[in-house]
Amino acid sequence: MDKGDSPSAVICKLCGNAFKLPEDETDGNLPRILACGHIFCTSCLVSIQCEGAIRCPDCEFWATLPEGGVNGLQEESRIIGLIYTAEMNQIKSLRCSGSKVCQKNRSSSRAATISNSDVVKQPTDIEKIEKAVDESLVQAAENLAQLENIYESLTANLAGQVKRERTRLEMEITQASNKAVHTIQKWKDTQLNQLKKMEMQFPSSQAVVSHVQEKIKALEIAMQMAREIRRVPFLEQYCILDKVLETLQTPVDQKAIDLKSITDGTGMSCVFQSENVSQCLTLSLKMEACGSNAATKQPVGKHQSDVFIKSCSKKHFKHRNGCSNLPSNKPDKREPENQGASRSSAPGTHLIPKPGPKISLSHHSSFSDLGSPDVIIEEFFDDNPEPATPTGPEMANNEWKTQKRRKCHLREKKFTHWVVVTHVVNPSHFYVRYVAEKKESEVLSRKINELCFGEGCLFTLGDTMERGSMIFVKWKDVVWCRATVVEVFQKSCVKAVKACPVTQLASLRVFFPDYGFTKSITIQSEEAAAESLLKVVNNHLRKVAESVNVELNNFAPQAVRCSLKDLVPYNLTEGWSEEAKAEFCCVVGSAAVEMRPLGQDRDSLLVDLRKAPMEQSTDVPISVREYLVFIEVARFYSPVTLGRKPLMYYPPVYPEASTELDAVVSHINNLSDFYVQLVDNMESLLLSAKLQDYYNGLKDDEFRVYCPVIGQAYVARFEDKMWYRAQVISHPGGRKVEVRYVDFGNKQVLSVSDLRKIKDEFFALPAMAVHCCLADVTPSDGESWSEACIERFISLAHQQLVTVVAKGKVPKTEPLPLGVFVGGVNQPKTSIAELLAKENLVCFKESRPSTKNKKPSRPDSAVWDPPLELGAAAVKAEASGRVTIEEQNDDPVELQPQLKLPDQRKDLKVMVTHVNSPSSFYVRLTDSDPQLKRICELVKQECALMEPQDVVWKADMYCAANINGVWERGRICSDVTSNHTAEVRRCDHGNKVKIHVSNLYPLPSFLIGSLAIECTVNDIRPTGGRSTWTDTACDLISYYLTGASALMTIKEEADEQPLPVTLSCSNRMGEYISIADFLVDEGLAFRERKSKAAAVQKPNETDTESPAIDPESCEKEKSNFLPSVSPFPSTQSASIPPKPFPRSIITAEKVKTSMYNPPELPCLGHILINVSAIGDDGVIYARTQSGEYQLEQLKEGIQKSIKTLPRQKPYTWKSVQGCAVIGPDMLWYRGQLLELLGGHVKVQYVDYGLVENIPVVHVYPMLLCVEVPQLCMPCQLFGINPVGGKWQRDGVALMREVLLNRSVNMQVVALPAEPRGAVTVEIFLDGMSLSRILCHNEHASMDGALSTRKSVAATPTAALLDVWDISTESLLGPEEPVLGSFVSPNLPLEGERFEVRVTHLWTPNELFLWPLKDTAGSEMMADSLDDALTRINANVTSLPRLTSFPYGGPCLAEYSDGKYYRARLMKFTSIEPLMILVQHVDFGSDDSLPTSKLRQMPSELLLFPTRAIKVKVAGFKAPSVERRGDVLPYCPAWSVKAVMEMTDLLHNNITATVVSREPELKVQLYNEDRELVHLPLVNSGLAELD
Repeated sequence: MDKGDSPSAVICKLCGNAFKLPEDETDGNLPRILACGHIFCTSCLVSIQCEGAIRCPDCEFWATLPEGGVNGLQEESRIIGLIYTAEMNQIKSLRCSGSKVCQKNRSSSRAATISNSDVVKQPTDIEKIEKAVDESLVQAAENLAQLENIYESLTANLAGQVKRERTRLEMEITQASNKAVHTIQKWKDTQLNQLKKMEMQFPSSQAVVSHVQEKIKALEIAMQMAREIRRVPFLEQYCILDKVLETLQTPVDQKAIDLKSITDGTGMSCVFQSENVSQCLTLSLKMEACGSNAATKQPVGKHQSDVFIKSCSKKHFKHRNGCSNLPSNKPDKREPENQGASRSSAPGTHLIPKPGPKISLSHHSSFSDLGSPDVIIEEFFDDNPEPATPTGPEMANNEWKTQKRRKCHLREKKFTHWVVVTHVVNPSHFYVRYVAEKKESEVLSRKINELCFGEGCLFTLGDTMERGSMIFVKWKDVVWCRATVVEVFQKSCVKAVKACPVTQLASLRVFFPDYGFTKSITIQSEEAAAESLLKVVNNHLRKVAESVNVELNNFAPQAVRCSLKDLVPYNLTEGWSEEAKAEFCCVVGSAAVEMRPLGQDRDSLLVDLRKAPMEQSTDVPISVREYLVFIEVARFYSPVTLGRKPLMYYPPVYPEASTELDAVVSHINNLSDFYVQLVDNMESLLLSAKLQDYYNGLKDDEFRVYCPVIGQAYVARFEDKMWYRAQVISHPGGRKVEVRYVDFGNKQVLSVSDLRKIKDEFFALPAMAVHCCLADVTPSDGESWSEACIERFISLAHQQLVTVVAKGKVPKTEPLPLGVFVGGVNQPKTSIAELLAKENLVCFKESRPSTKNKKPSRPDSAVWDPPLELGAAAVKAEASGRVTIEEQNDDPVELQPQLKLPDQRKDLKVMVTHVNSPSSFYVRLTDSDPQLKRICELVKQECALMEPQDVVWKADMYCAANINGVWERGRICSDVTSNHTAEVRRCDHGNKVKIHVSNLYPLPSFLIGSLAIECTVNDIRPTGGRSTWTDTACDLISYYLTGASALMTIKEEADEQPLPVTLSCSNRMGEYISIADFLVDEGLAFRERKSKAAAVQKPNETDTESPAIDPESCEKEKSNFLPSVSPFPSTQSASIPPKPFPRSIITAEKVKTSMYNPPELPCLGHILINVSAIGDDGVIYARTQSGEYQLEQLKEGIQKSIKTLPRQKPYTWKSVQGCAVIGPDMLWYRGQLLELLGGHVKVQYVDYGLVENIPVVHVYPMLLCVEVPQLCMPCQLFGINPVGGKWQRDGVALMREVLLNRSVNMQVVALPAEPRGAVTVEIFLDGMSLSRILCHNEHASMDGALSTRKSVAATPTAALLDVWDISTESLLGPEEPVLGSFVSPNLPLEGERFEVRVTHLWTPNELFLWPLKDTAGSEMMADSLDDALTRINANVTSLPRLTSFPYGGPCLAEYSDGKYYRARLMKFTSIEPLMILVQHVDFGSDDSLPTSKLRQMPSELLLFPTRAIKVKVAGFKAPSVERRGDVLPYCPAWSVKAVMEMTDLLHNNITATVVSREPELKVQLYNEDRELVHLPLVNSGLAELD
């Protein structure tokens, strides 16, 4: 053994035994190397191996053993060499010691001989010695020569061996380093992939974002609920209006939102440590937390042994290379997570990095142990993270501790419970009991039964029964239950009393808190004695003592009141129907159901109940809410997200390209839309037979579907009473669903009773109907497939065995292009495409006509929106077949002011210009864009030649309007009043604008017309039984359609608008999507119900072609084909499906009616009237006493004149004004048509004033009793303004309460200019003015312009009026004085420079300033104003509150400093609570204040001019280039930085000059150096010169 080797190197560190080499008869104990680099003997490794793996006793690293087990591990050759050398040296030493003993013996004997023979030595002996020495020297010389030769040979061999070994080691080092680089690259890729989940490293930021998202969601839901309540006031009783308003009005607390958390980093870093790189390279990434003894390894892909992560707190982190300073002792074993967490805060503890697997560079090199890993990723966490704020509704009840503990679990919305419904009042009021509390209920029942027979439980003669007390009641003569007394009835008393002696008790009503229902108990006794009556009471009731009551309070009420969330009655006016309650009880039953809490409202828990399916474990539960909505006994009134995915069929197996297969054409819509079934699948042949056997054997209620889900897989019963696999695609309403048979392709509308849930064995097979299109052909006219072509294709292929060849691969959402061939067995196949081409029914794509000068056509698979002019020219050329050359556009366009529809009414290319709703939108033909340009030029030229003139603008007059600097054609919507503002509809766009009459000129007659068409989407209606479209539907269709190009097909020929059309727009994939289908799929519309026996009209020759892709026409020809059991053609006639009805266009009859004669207006003065209706706009409809008599005669005359119902026909309602209406009482009324709403019309009863939405079938375009004028006249109140500019719901409700169906005294103040206008009146109730009543209740305010006018004298109370108990004392307060307007300061002439002081900055170029022209006068005036305000603020409580709120009226408003300043009233900003926007006239700032902070201003303050004038600074404007950073919310063009810079620039002495006074006051501002103030803003890029 060498001196440098330690003796412990040949000893195993685990067992302490020496390593042994194998010998002839004994096995050795060789040293072996583990994967981590540690060395142990073979015996120890065999004892610690476990199931093919072994863990190092030193570093606890797990490694997998090779195939040979422990003996397959690599041997440590260095130690084996040491052992072998030691044994050889030992043997050599033994031999040397033996030879030395022999030599010693020989030398001693020789010495004795010499000593004996010295005396007799001769000369001959000396010669022999010399000769022997000479011979030895010669032999030595020969030996030396041999040794030198050997040395030279060994030296040469050693040099060669060193060179070979160096080459080998260099190659191994290179290979090992390459592997290390590859491993590091894999580690790098893994870490970079993990960076995609970096958002998980920002928990605080994630919490802030989630908190804001919850706020946004809550606010959106509250806004939706508020809109619904605003539209339907009855919804108020189904929600907490105060909470909704509180959510809407809660300001955004930016301080509560931690925006700084977004700027914090993760604290992660990647550090490379280079210690001991010369010896080895170890990669480690280790999860480590300072102060904890437990290290957690984080696997990284397949290299979890190569990488660890280290993370430490910022507070304890000092050095990035701190891992090398850690102690090297062996770490403890890994502890459970909770123990590690509990000791994580122990000071002075550190984690010990565990060495990873070595990347060995050589099997024969000696390496030292590692001190620390070389690559470490360190992650830093904040020491004190903020705790997350708990969210969710408070589900606790303070009265019951146990209930509070139970309901705290309901804060998790995903936490569900199993409950049993005990009592149902309606779906919004029912009670449930938890199944998990059954044991507690049994304990409570036993407890009550024990207490009922205890001492003191019987009533005595002196006891009383009080309302609200708790008693025991016998239920079903068996069980005693606790109950709360609700009402107590005493003998000889009709009304309920608060308390009553037990002997005088007649009956009582009690509420069972453990079941949720109320029961009436009648006390009857045959004997009148008090003892007998007391006995009867004790037979049914028991008294609850105070001690017993305390004991029972520990038991929570078992019944929990619940309500289905977001559910309201289907008919809001009638409330919950008995059918809704019956259906709710039917679907819930008496079994346990799953309850999911969703919130809390007042004392009810908002939930959704789900009935678990009993037939099939794979099906989803039945939602009771969705079921009630589906059967149309309830509806949702707020947005509801149904977060589950439907169970869908596997898509069909598409055939491979260029492969011939046999198939059956199962259903045909047209050549671009048909379905085939492949016949190579034998399982499909048995599917239908299995379906019939299984589903015909089911009972009626088995596998029943309560609430079908769109897209869900079901089994449906066809018209032939056979079952087929189907998929629900829409909900038409009326408990019907539209399904598509996935194995055949046809669609059908059927009842939900014909649906059944699908069994797993029928679901596994993919759909068999493959959606296809005929390849390589196009329609003969290039537009749509003709009827003859479709019928010919049906006759050739439908239900026939054909050969198909796929022409390519397409996505599963698109039809597969197929080549279809027909022909018998052993006969040549004929292509159907070639047959149709020979008959001139189709054209091949390759043979389409082309012209040399014609532009190349676009590919058929892509649809692009063409430019306006070029696209229009291309459409014309393509439609006419002529050559279009771009140079021909120089010719002038022939003028066509009025749009003329082409003869071809299908697939017209249009652009949507304006959208109101799906029932009212405007389009313009794409090829009419040159006409629009030409017309605008002519209008501009004509208006340039005209002089301004005064024109009395009336409704429906055409005009030329200057809109945003462009002259266009317009049409007046209503008569222009005195405000000189006209509402104009743009003739060529359809939208309405309001402009000043100075921008209107008369339109020449040759330019009168319109290029925009008003249209309505055909065959759909609003959802939820509504007659009007929801705001969501209008906003969605407006977002997608406004300005979009589309294909339009006119469904009915009519001269009136809106035209019923079908509209299709291209999506991002280039596919045309029907707008009707889109709205139906989004759940915003229903299909219009159509009668099967609809009239069929023979189509005209010009209408024999249908569009190539027309989803609406596909809906009309929904196939009624019989899905055959076998895909092969059948010989029986019964298997041939009926053909669809031929498509036709039913022409609507054009009808025009006039309005009924206007009502006879009364004379000025007092009259007696009957109020019949009050509109939502506050208009009062009344009849005179003579009108009441005429109404009775009119009703009798109408009923006698009409004996039978007129024949109902399709009409064009655009020109219908007066009409006849069949009311809900089946009587005839006269009406006036206001608006057409799809299948409904808005009608006003002219003799009553009521407005209703009525189905079209109940309205007839005819007049009844034309000679009789309208008997109801509209009236408006005199001298008052409603709060907010229009009548609010509360104000209208008050007027309806006090006026409807009553006779009141009315004074006619003024008659209208138009006979149909509203009469200005004042109404008196027992001598009190209705106007003052409304003002007293803060629903309106008196008109300031009329405040000086003396109020109309009230007439004495009429004898026939009702007696009203209304106090008038608070209404007789002092009248508020009328003040004038504020005085503005005088400005110098233009160009004159004067000093100013900036009081308020709105934007950098819009501000308020105070001119300081006369400094002395200004200071004196300012001192006088300040003194006046100081004096008023000292005694401000003496000033009365403001009661009149005219626009621009002066007042005193409280500022944030608590003092009052002069202000001007601007507008009402909110109603609940009442807030008014005011402007401080001496500063220019705005503020929203309640009326309590407004005071009447003394008139002396009007003498002082205002100190703030709004001006616009000329010379610069906002930058046109958008800059990053914060911007002004009310003016995003300006940045906050620009405002701050401008504020700094205005702090010095500023002078100004007036630039212009009209149309707005513009000035230029200069600084002390007489330079423009805004130049620094321009130089810094925050503004640009104007």
